[in-house]
Amino acid sequence: MISTRVRRPRTARRSRRESLRRGIYVIPSLFTVGNMLCGFASVLYALHDQLERAAYLIMLAGLLDGLDGRIARLTHSTSEFGKEYDSLADVVSFGVAPAILAYQWGLRGLGRWGWGVAFLFLVAGSVRLARFNVKAGAADRRFFTGLPIPTGAGALTLMVLVATTFELQADRPIAIGAAVFVLLVSILMVSTIPYRSGKEFNLRQRWPATAFFTIAAVVAVIVFTPVPALALLLGAYLVAGPAEYLARRLRRRRTPQQAPQVQVTSATEALENPDRS
Repeated sequence: MISTRVRRPRTARRSRRESLRRGIYVIPSLFTVGNMLCGFASVLYALHDQLERAAYLIMLAGLLDGLDGRIARLTHSTSEFGKEYDSLADVVSFGVAPAILAYQWGLRGLGRWGWGVAFLFLVAGSVRLARFNVKAGAADRRFFTGLPIPTGAGALTLMVLVATTFELQADRPIAIGAAVFVLLVSILMVSTIPYRSGKEFNLRQRWPATAFFTIAAVVAVIVFTPVPALALLLGAYLVAGPAEYLARRLRRRRTPQQAPQVQVTSATEALENPDRS
């Protein structure tokens, strides 16, 4: 019987063993541990119905998650261990914590359907992370394949914060709407819809004064009205991915339809005017 198992090269296995023997980069790993700590504390606060604290801890975890990778690149301390460990921390902070937060706020009013929807969000987030790790080196840096899990966690977090800010009671109609929203976010995470990553923007280059003014205005609005402004920006980002995807599909459909029309027209002219051919 022929074995179909693919063996990794010895050099790759040796490099991984040597990297583990050399030790772990402390500074980026500390930010990852802080990310995981915020997720774990958010779960505890949510279980005690302190939903606002739990929500802000998830947002703090997102800030730490964005810093650990950048610090690792700036200090030239990136490693395979750091990437895998960061994904494990993201499962806690952006998978378990927001699912429990949404369940404690409104989904538990739906009974089994509520915790089933929360569990589907956790499964979608873990699948999204696994796919990201597999396609990390081959994917286009300008786009994410599917909605990133920190953004999905932010959508559930802002949903709860907006509800608590405007003192919305999670009655059955609102709970059903929240469940539909959680399902849509879960589908976006496991989909193949491209979302812009923002990595093509170079902050070191010169920007016009109008762009600087726009950025300053957005920051000012977020500072004075953080929850509504962040909810509006995140909602626009959620819609931007499918909207851009549909626009590209429509362009691709129109382009092949125009070519046959030109060929038919040229053939008709050739039949009507045989002397020209």
